[in-house]
Amino acid sequence: MRQIILDTETTGLDAVRGHRLIELGCVELMSRRLSGEQFHRYLNPERDIDAGAQAVHGISREFLADKPRFAEIVDEFLAFISGAELIIHNAAFDLGFLNAELARLGPQYGRITDHATVLDTLALAREMYPGQRNSLDALCKRLDIDNSHRELHGALLDAQILADVYLAMTAGQGALDFASEAVAAEARNETVGLRPALRPALAVRYADASELAAHEARIAGIDKASKGAAVWRRLEPQSDAA
Repeated sequence: MRQIILDTETTGLDAVRGHRLIELGCVELMSRRLSGEQFHRYLNPERDIDAGAQAVHGISREFLADKPRFAEIVDEFLAFISGAELIIHNAAFDLGFLNAELARLGPQYGRITDHATVLDTLALAREMYPGQRNSLDALCKRLDIDNSHRELHGALLDAQILADVYLAMTAGQGALDFASEAVAAEARNETVGLRPALRPALAVRYADASELAAHEARIAGIDKASKGAAVWRRLEPQSDAA
């Protein structure tokens, strides 16, 4: 299974009001192991950054002035996430910004869920730890994950931390061999999962005369040894006249 842990940083909190992406960070998991592959880009948002947002991530408009625009990296980004499961903390926030960026470029890009599936770790954490704080920092503390190097938010750094959090939250799945499971699932789909009309007919093979004679001799031997009718005799169907 290929999974992409994804995080973003933005100019503000509301994509509907025109705030933009300024950083994309992704790390890849293959069969629940970090593969070493990642996607990381800073982006020129072509607008100012809210002071509150800059206080969180520390990224200035001056720093982003020479960075690519989203339109320049969109094809590379979509190719990286294509067909994967995206793991995102508070997915609605990040998807709102990503979908707004795609919408600016035209309908041919669709939405993020046209390219990948999504798992929201915030929703998962709320199911696992109801009534508790489930921010990334709170989960790190609860799961004993060191995030002391996280002085400011950063998309790539937060994606790396979220990878540790996700793996710790779902540790029971680590014993599964996902590759083997995928092969088994494919085999099931090719046979049991087929519609009845498409399933191959079962081959029926009847015993020939020599096999029937050998069977009868074997039953007769059991009859003699047991001094009575073998159980197979008692199970033989009786005629309608009996």
